[in-house]
Amino acid sequence: MPGFEFDRECRTSSSESYIIEMEDEEIGRVDLHYTASVTYATLAVVESLTEEDIRSLISEIDERLVLTNDPFREDLMVTVWSGREYGNFSDEDFEDGLGEETNGDGFGTG
Repeated sequence: MPGFEFDRECRTSSSESYIIEMEDEEIGRVDLHYTASVTYATLAVVESLTEEDIRSLISEIDERLVLTNDPFREDLMVTVWSGREYGNFSDEDFEDGLGEETNGDGFGTG
């Protein structure tokens, strides 16, 4: 299994978000939320990852991200979502696009 790369998108005092890449291709993202004793993770990955890949990825997340931030955590609870990327949206997408027709994929036609 090739190695995973993590590119941090944001960080607060109790959470972090990372884009996950494998072989220079984006394969998902993980959002980590730290509490006093438990770290909660939401992991969203592409459909093509196998269960073995996902288990390996969770292990890497624990070793490389969670334990470096909170070495004394009691548990890591991970919720995994698998699917395809639909799109990224920001406020700009909705400022001028209200009432605009879409091209069938949920995105504006112009």
